[in-house]
Amino acid sequence: MAQTLLMPKATAVWLVDNTALSFDQIAQFCKLHPLEVKAIADGEAAQGIKGLDPIGTGQLSRDEIARAEKDPNYKLKLSEPKVRVPESKRRGPRYTPVSKRQDRPNAILWLVRNHPELKDAQISRLVGTTKSTIEQIRDRTHWNSTNLAPMDPVTLGLCSQIDLDMEVEKASKGRPLPTAAELGATLQSASETENLDFSYHEEKEIDANAVFAKLQSLKSDRTEDEDDDRF
Repeated sequence: MAQTLLMPKATAVWLVDNTALSFDQIAQFCKLHPLEVKAIADGEAAQGIKGLDPIGTGQLSRDEIARAEKDPNYKLKLSEPKVRVPESKRRGPRYTPVSKRQDRPNAILWLVRNHPELKDAQISRLVGTTKSTIEQIRDRTHWNSTNLAPMDPVTLGLCSQIDLDMEVEKASKGRPLPTAAELGATLQSASETENLDFSYHEEKEIDANAVFAKLQSLKSDRTEDEDDDRF
């Protein structure tokens, strides 16, 4: 297992502030560019980063720093870790707890319906299942097909949203863009809309004399009715 430096930029900030090491020595140790280390020293970069003491984390000794300060050509070396943690390698499909295994078919059905671009290997990585189970759910030949209901694997806790988004993005690369017919486009073209025949109804000019004459006739009729009521 190769040793790696924890938080290289934060370590570089601490070395710049607390040692007399050259920019090249710090850059080589922190796997940074010398110009980036110079920018840190000038306050142009990593302004919001708090320095990390590599001596306190056990990744560098004081003697190693002193040796490098005396010799500008000396290259710093990481200290040997006191405890070695074996590198974990996951092989095969993702492990699914026993309590959630009954939800896997529902999650597979959800993925098949909502993300048909996903390959069987990707679905297997997400929910921890086998290719034969995926094929049975695709073909509706699963023994419990009639009772399956699509359910989001993220909601079920079978995978994270980040893992799902990464697999979907990976599967979507290189796919042709959908056509207008596939998107169900219903908009008309500009040439069709420009040739539409719109009919406008012109308002007739109002005759003021006719309006007053009509009002006078109504008033006279009302007066005659009142006279008839008196007799």
